[in-house]
Amino acid sequence: MPEGDAHPPLHPEELEIWVAVATMLERLPAALDAQLQRDSGLTHFEHGLLFALDSAPERKLRLSVLAGYANSTLSRLSRAITRLEKKGWVRRLPDPDDGRFTLGILTDAGHEIVLASTPAHHALVRSLVFESLSAAQARQLGAASRRISAAIGPDPGWMPPT
Repeated sequence: MPEGDAHPPLHPEELEIWVAVATMLERLPAALDAQLQRDSGLTHFEHGLLFALDSAPERKLRLSVLAGYANSTLSRLSRAITRLEKKGWVRRLPDPDDGRFTLGILTDAGHEIVLASTPAHHALVRSLVFESLSAAQARQLGAASRRISAAIGPDPGWMPPT
């Protein structure tokens, strides 16, 4: 390492922890996608969009807000919403409060797919995450995840309604 290097390598313990985190970040989304695709024909991303809409007041959100929740570009979100529209699960309308914005609205059929797909999805999350950890470890995971997310950027992301 050159003297005065502003970017020293990770220490062995840091590297070991990072490899574990990076491996989980690669494997967990693949496992969630596989279950949702098999059981409901949804990707994890699409399920997240539908779930956020289902949890929103009147089951509708501005697409720009939904993109923020999903940490998605508007372009990626638009492609996903188009797929969900073709299935009859979402529709788009201009925001009556400000026509510069578009609303994503969950249809009754979309609500039904959320009701049908969520129990098995939550069971897998429980199995893979919560049954692998003690209650204290799960709380620590939540706290650590929030701290890392805050270090990445100030947007808190989607939170379930209280």
